[in-house]
Amino acid sequence: MKVWFITGASRGFGALMTKEALAAGDAVVATARNPKTVIDAIGDHPNLLATALDVTDERQAQEAAAAAVQRFGRIDILVNNAGYGLLGAVEEATTEEIEKIYATNVFGLLKVTRAVLPHMRRQRSGHVLNFSSIGGYAGYPGWGVYGSTKFAVEGLSESLATEIEPFGIKVTIVEPGFFRTDFLADNSLSISPASIPDYVGTPAGNMRDFAASANHAQPGDPAKFAAGIVTLVNAENPPLRMPFGSDTVAKLSEKNAFVEQELSTWRSLAVSTDFAA
Repeated sequence: MKVWFITGASRGFGALMTKEALAAGDAVVATARNPKTVIDAIGDHPNLLATALDVTDERQAQEAAAAAVQRFGRIDILVNNAGYGLLGAVEEATTEEIEKIYATNVFGLLKVTRAVLPHMRRQRSGHVLNFSSIGGYAGYPGWGVYGSTKFAVEGLSESLATEIEPFGIKVTIVEPGFFRTDFLADNSLSISPASIPDYVGTPAGNMRDFAASANHAQPGDPAKFAAGIVTLVNAENPPLRMPFGSDTVAKLSEKNAFVEQELSTWRSLAVSTDFAA
């Protein structure tokens, strides 16, 4: 029986992953700001521990990790799922909006990870799943600030993977595309109210309309995603980066080709700045 620790477990991907893990016979420490919302979504289960966690609160993160180990003896899988989106051009985002989303998407992820890693190091095993996004590998107009938090997650995850590999701990960056969850709904998405007229009709401005029309019409099936996560954590050699959704796979291929083409064009200038041999 594996022991999962899942943040943002009261709805969306978090609730679905919790249900899949329990159905697979595993134990789950399902966290949310209000643990009652987890029970309301999941129901009672002997292998479920619903516990309070605001990921921006380092003390709560330490307490939740300790409670998990006290109840189940270990933590095998950490799923850093908690987070939300911010829609608006980079120029339109306020300092308060930027700092708030970083507090959850980046600093919150770090606080939870740093709370759980000592337990994984002690047991010399574990698997950390850090949730990024299709927007964490390639930038999109209107999603610059949100995407930057996910780019940060990708960068720190790549370094973390090499740092904790000697302790038998694995890291996977999870990159979902557009799935039919509440991500584009009001309870998960913050829309910058400072709409600058110049951006109307531009790609950044048009993204506001697209997001509204795409809500609950996304191509990805959340239930299949949750099942895919269970398959992923049971793999003997899980990947560092795991895209989910045909849209993510297409975007990764498109960006990789663009980077390779641009590098080929500018290679001579790029390598010309070394000292002469």
